[in-house]
Amino acid sequence: MQSKSLPFLTALFSAILLISNIASVKIVQIGSFTFDGGTLLFPLSYIFSDIFTEVFGFRLARRTIWIGILVQLLAILLFAIVGLLPASEEWQHQQAYSTILLTTTRIVLASIIAFLFGSWSNDLLLSLMKRWSHGKYLWMRTIGSTIVGQVVDTTLFCVIAFGGTISSSLLLNIVLSNYVFKVGVEIFITPITYIVCNYLKQLEGIDVIDYHSDYTPFSIKIQDH
Repeated sequence: MQSKSLPFLTALFSAILLISNIASVKIVQIGSFTFDGGTLLFPLSYIFSDIFTEVFGFRLARRTIWIGILVQLLAILLFAIVGLLPASEEWQHQQAYSTILLTTTRIVLASIIAFLFGSWSNDLLLSLMKRWSHGKYLWMRTIGSTIVGQVVDTTLFCVIAFGGTISSSLLLNIVLSNYVFKVGVEIFITPITYIVCNYLKQLEGIDVIDYHSDYTPFSIKIQDH
């Protein structure tokens, strides 16, 4: 399928995943909410996932998500290789590099696992709800799928990324804060999601309903609908 918008959307989606993972190294606190820095940007990845599934269908959404995951794996590999290379005598920031970017390795791995299963849950539910509703009630589908998908994503990510490195009470606070923030962003941006989905459907001339999709997380082959 030749798409006018998909290459740009895929690149932006991959950038959001990568930048979020690097920012997640820092734990921030705003009022009573405690969360990793990547949470400020990461919710947009689920909105992109919703858009991919709503406009292009579940299979293409799966393929796009795998592209994002491969970008993150490439980042892990490069960070690790550069970290092992000897530093110049005039460069005195090896410890800072290791603290930030090599710590990112665990966070990226946590993000990959969490996002794979969280986004799969999100996209699966959104796709099924679109079939059941015959394409109606987009707001219910995007918010409902995010509520379920973020339970899986947020719990897996926080436990894998921070388990054993922080107290249980702080970990629970981060999980709850992240979840509330991410779902809140989804609800707040729903009107924009409507606008973007309608624009892309008109631009691409498609509005896929997955009547014959294989819903396994690893299916990326695109078929005609």
